[in-house]
Amino acid sequence: MNMSTKPTFESSLKSIDTEEWLDIHFHRPMGYRWALLAQRLGITPNQITIFSIFVGMAAGVCFYFPDLWFTLLGGFFLTWANSLDCADGQLARMTGQKSELGRILDGVAGDFWWAAIYIGIIARFWSEWSYGILLVALLCGYCHSKQAQMADYYRQIHLLFLKGKSGSELDRSEEVAKKNQSLTWKQPLHKLFGWSYLNYTKAQEKSTPKFQTLMKTINEKYAGKAPEAVCKHWREKSLPVLPLTNALSFNLRAIILFISALAGYPWAYFVVELTVMNGMLLYMVHKYEKLAGEIEI
Repeated sequence: MNMSTKPTFESSLKSIDTEEWLDIHFHRPMGYRWALLAQRLGITPNQITIFSIFVGMAAGVCFYFPDLWFTLLGGFFLTWANSLDCADGQLARMTGQKSELGRILDGVAGDFWWAAIYIGIIARFWSEWSYGILLVALLCGYCHSKQAQMADYYRQIHLLFLKGKSGSELDRSEEVAKKNQSLTWKQPLHKLFGWSYLNYTKAQEKSTPKFQTLMKTINEKYAGKAPEAVCKHWREKSLPVLPLTNALSFNLRAIILFISALAGYPWAYFVVELTVMNGMLLYMVHKYEKLAGEIEI
């Protein structure tokens, strides 16, 4: 890319299909501006990701305090962190600075934010509920991880059928394992992230047996490139389900958390996590597995 030419906003997006209204009109435009600034300053996508981790964790500290102003500040930090999370990917697409480490870091960043938020809520209610709030938070953390994991997987699958392999970040555990073999403990962070990402991809594949069967057929018969008719069918059937993948990612859960904290009951977010959002997860997986099972090639 010619660095003297300003990249367009559209060039920084993955696809309109996989974007929410709030992202298109707020988070992505903000991320685009952060990305342009970072490009001028010579800041890399991974550096933005690392900075977003600290901003998101600051939100967790704020949600520990019951004061209204701290709640508002927590909402600000969490929104800022998400705009930075948008910016790192947008900068990578604008400049071609994509890397597997960047993909892994991007996924880990949100884990740090929400871990800090959960810890803040645990600490806030510890004197009242003791180990009860800890156990609920741990269960919610597991459910949250699974929801985000599968939502990301199905978005990448949609991009695979929409744009092909070059337009998707869908990774197979076999390929990740081979790459990890070249890593040594002389690079401990790379090794640790590689191990974590391998388990991440294995868990996604274990939860989607019918889709794995479909992909195995595509790989064997068509060298990994699905026929256009299959791609078209998947995109058409996937579009109505995509709002669920987005709802299980960031915006909806952040709004629920913020409203709960404003009302003085941040623990109510845990209730929604365990009931409504788990129900959405099960329905989403059911719909996509049904779709994968229907396709005959």
